[in-house]
Amino acid sequence: MAKFDKIQVLQKMGETGMVPVFYHKDADIACAVVKACYDGGVRAFEFTNRGDFAHEVFEKVVKFAAKECPEMAVGVGSVVDPATAALYMQLGACFVVGPLFNPEISRICNRRLIPYTPGCGTISEVGAAQETGCDLCKVFPGDVLGTKFVKGLKAPMPWSKLMVTGGVEPTKENIEGWIKAGVFCVGMGSKLFPSDRVAASDWAYVTEKCRETLGYVAEARK
Repeated sequence: MAKFDKIQVLQKMGETGMVPVFYHKDADIACAVVKACYDGGVRAFEFTNRGDFAHEVFEKVVKFAAKECPEMAVGVGSVVDPATAALYMQLGACFVVGPLFNPEISRICNRRLIPYTPGCGTISEVGAAQETGCDLCKVFPGDVLGTKFVKGLKAPMPWSKLMVTGGVEPTKENIEGWIKAGVFCVGMGSKLFPSDRVAASDWAYVTEKCRETLGYVAEARK
């Protein structure tokens, strides 16, 4: 069962404005990254379903976070079918994210009041997702669609809450561009976790990079 409900999760995403996106087959490394992000101010973390036995790693991460990162909402990403969503919800996922929109995932997430954030590449997809109860939609891939897509969508649909993923960088210029365009939050992966830093277990770097990025978000919102 999810530790936080739909409203709480969306509040965490909105208040911080940034959701790290990460996968590693080693549970110890994944847990260390979650803790480093938490120490940097992150309160919603997306573990992607991208490797064999990823759900087993996720289970360990959720249990670790419950003890060491009590205010962290841990969710799952890269989910494309309802069966996978159900599996991760059973393991404690607080939210479900996908690269595409599948209305059957909406049904299964709504049943437990779990936020489902589907990947959308057109305004019609965002509208269709909203009709099924998706409060937060993912603009993906962000580096292809760009800030103009967000601005264009928000003009006729200002109620839309959008998270952009893909091409987001932990720099003042990049973050400011997305926030000013009108996104609710940003999702960020490899730029937060350079492979060499992870290999060296440089968790202090990850913590500082998260703190720095959240600072850019807060500054851009002023």
